[in-house]
Amino acid sequence: MAELDDAYANMAHIPDGNRFPDLWATRSLHFLQEHRAQVVHTGPSDRARFLFWRGGPDLLVIVHGGYWLKFAPEEFAHLAGGALRAGWSVAMPAYPLAPAARLPQIVQALAGALEVMGNLAPGRVHLTGHSAGGHLVARLLAPGMLPARIVARIARVVPISPLSDLRPLLRTSMNADLKLDAQTAQDERPVFQPRPAVPVHVWVGGAERPVFLDQARWLAEAWTCPVTVDTGRHHFDVIEGLEHPSALLSAVIG
Repeated sequence: MAELDDAYANMAHIPDGNRFPDLWATRSLHFLQEHRAQVVHTGPSDRARFLFWRGGPDLLVIVHGGYWLKFAPEEFAHLAGGALRAGWSVAMPAYPLAPAARLPQIVQALAGALEVMGNLAPGRVHLTGHSAGGHLVARLLAPGMLPARIVARIARVVPISPLSDLRPLLRTSMNADLKLDAQTAQDERPVFQPRPAVPVHVWVGGAERPVFLDQARWLAEAWTCPVTVDTGRHHFDVIEGLEHPSALLSAVIG
């Protein structure tokens, strides 16, 4: 076991934590049966696609987590519920996963997909992502990452439980698959990006592992932006507010 494996382990520290992936998959399956999504391909790879639900002109992009190693949008489709009920369009991208892809490739793939997503809804663009997905939406705000025409449409970004400084992950066993080196960990950490011009609101569960509370705080301090600590929420149920248009998390994104 590497030095920080336990610090960044979530499932082992959440009661019945191992039930959540199956729970998400079941909720998503039911949601997709009721709310059919369009599958839009942005390249030849199976990971070069996103789910799209057409609603109003404004678009919410939701990026899933999983330490850049696992999961797909079909396992989190239920999180689109709040925005759809509020009249938004929603896009939920897949992206290349490690170890087949390195982190810079993952970020670039998501940036390219966002351009395609933006063409499907003409209004404001809101971005949110959970954990590794929180890292990815924050990275998209780096200078030059997105075309100016897309940046001009971004109204708000809400990283949820984001990984904002990747250097600690060098001291975890998962780095055998992430293949981060010191330079990549430094280059890909949002805390060292310039403060973005768009509004950012960091969100994190109050019952999360201490390192995730630190990661959220580091980003909020670096970017001088608000951070909400969602009392009683852990790393797996902190995203449930996206399912309901009246939930506080959905209100902050909207």
